[in-house]
Amino acid sequence: MAEKKETAKTEKFLEYKGKPLVRSGNTIYYGDMNDPYVVCLSIKDSEELKNITLAGDVTIQLMYTDEDVPPKDRIIKKSEKNGLFTALDLGAAWLERQLKKG
Repeated sequence: MAEKKETAKTEKFLEYKGKPLVRSGNTIYYGDMNDPYVVCLSIKDSEELKNITLAGDVTIQLMYTDEDVPPKDRIIKKSEKNGLFTALDLGAAWLERQLKKG
């Protein structure tokens, strides 16, 4: 009898600079949840341009992924930027620096 080889479906995430982006509504998480830190981007408002929705103000938070730390104490840095790319670029720089520190 031939054995069936099960193939595990691995979900492929959209990536930016080699780290996954996961979206839930108006919140985007950037980074690997197995790392000690991730960036949380919260889109506060958006506007329509022809058939495209553009993000307006975005809150950026660099935070611990450790669930033993109280939620209030997980936030390391916080800022607000206009536009998703500007916010994501700043969040990526914060995350890269923090992960290098250890």
